[in-house]
Amino acid sequence: MPVVSNDFSDIVYNRRSIRNFDPSVKIPREELLEILDKTVTAPSSVNMQPWRFVVVDSEEGKEKLTPFVSYNGVQNETSSAMVLIFADLKSQERAEEIYGKAVAQGKMPEEVKEKQLSSIVPMYENAPREMMNEIVHIDASLAAMQLMLVARSYGYDTNAIGGYKKDGLAKAFGLDEDRHVPVLLIALGKANEEGFESVRLDSSDVTTFA
Repeated sequence: MPVVSNDFSDIVYNRRSIRNFDPSVKIPREELLEILDKTVTAPSSVNMQPWRFVVVDSEEGKEKLTPFVSYNGVQNETSSAMVLIFADLKSQERAEEIYGKAVAQGKMPEEVKEKQLSSIVPMYENAPREMMNEIVHIDASLAAMQLMLVARSYGYDTNAIGGYKKDGLAKAFGLDEDRHVPVLLIALGKANEEGFESVRLDSSDVTTFA
């Protein structure tokens, strides 16, 4: 699929939070997967990649999502897709797969893999739930921001939604709610409005040097 823009300044500075999308635009699933392939190059703690995505792009899926979106119904109704971003509290269960792939591709020696796994897996398995929740939320949030920037490079716009009903969301979309915690909903599509230009505090107002 063609990338519309590689102009980083345009992607960053002209990003807007769009709440009304062109409902006639449907993004092919192959293109959505391509966008997500770039999204998952985001960094994560010890490369555990705890983000899990549910892409809601069908009428049935949107209807199922409706009770959860609260006052964000327009985004759900008009977007090409709603990307539900969850974080997996048991991401270490795929550690062997992740590190094994690194070895197979010549990016990590076998002995390094074994040493890392012997340390990381027990640490994750024995960590308090509150600690793991914080770790995976940070990681999934990094992926969420990357998704929004990648989407712009493909000519699409987004809206990050934090105000939604979390209870029951994972179960409604076939995930284990004990391990998959909802982080953000990202509305994705072709903007049907310009969006509001917002302001930011200067970096000098929020930064100290030590």
